[in-house]
Amino acid sequence: MIKNLLKGMVIGIANIIPGVSGGTMAVSMGIYDKLIHCLNHLFKEFKESMRFLIPIFLGVGIALVGLSFIIEPAFANFPLQTNCLFIGLIVGGLPAVLQKVKGKGVRVSYVIPCILFFALVAGLAAVGEKEGTAADLSFNVWSVIRLFVVGIIASATMVIPGVSGSMMLLLLGYYNPIVAAIKSFVTALAAFDIQGILAGCGVLVPMGLGIVVGIFAIAKIIEIIFEKFPIQAFWAIIGLIVASPVAIFLLGDMGTITVIGILTSIVTFALGFMVAMKLGD
Repeated sequence: MIKNLLKGMVIGIANIIPGVSGGTMAVSMGIYDKLIHCLNHLFKEFKESMRFLIPIFLGVGIALVGLSFIIEPAFANFPLQTNCLFIGLIVGGLPAVLQKVKGKGVRVSYVIPCILFFALVAGLAAVGEKEGTAADLSFNVWSVIRLFVVGIIASATMVIPGVSGSMMLLLLGYYNPIVAAIKSFVTALAAFDIQGILAGCGVLVPMGLGIVVGIFAIAKIIEIIFEKFPIQAFWAIIGLIVASPVAIFLLGDMGTITVIGILTSIVTFALGFMVAMKLGD
């Protein structure tokens, strides 16, 4: 229970940061296959699935709501160290994935998805340095529909390893407005500001419904892919994992590089790597 809660928190934090994939973190934590299975068999295996999913999603929620206030100053004050921590968390999951393809040989049909998905993540990061036009979050029918659709797109990319849901929000122009909406909603909730709570619900409810629809839709597609082409799928994930550090360096602000900064970043990388290895056991 506690271990899955911590894994969920790592996934939740990852979904806040452009360039970092929540799906990749799920792979690194060793829960990706089970997560997809539980989502697709929620009603057939309800008790077992809920026993697994509740702590995971509770951890994600805690991270999104609470730790978003910590992550922002961490990136503002220690950008290189924080980015290296997440790179360590990502790379720490690579050995577990490599075990899935060990002894299967190297074929063209394996290498192609690896290269394609590496190029996909690196390419998205290369064009995703600037946020698009600021999103309109005023409460009206079209805004609600747009938020629902954006939720579907963002959640689908959150589930796919290596593709950052927050990066997609950045490209769509919704990243900063949504993060601000979450913070405002939490602040209004704490102050019992009814008007602020209703305003937050007008943004977060349609977005949340879109996220739920997107997660279940893409989970079924991913399960079919893993059933039909398991080795190709794992090679694609390897490409996504290897590309993720590239995406982080392209999208992230590394701040001023100093000798002390490099040395402390090595420490945070090693810490992230060990945490991923431990949680992935």
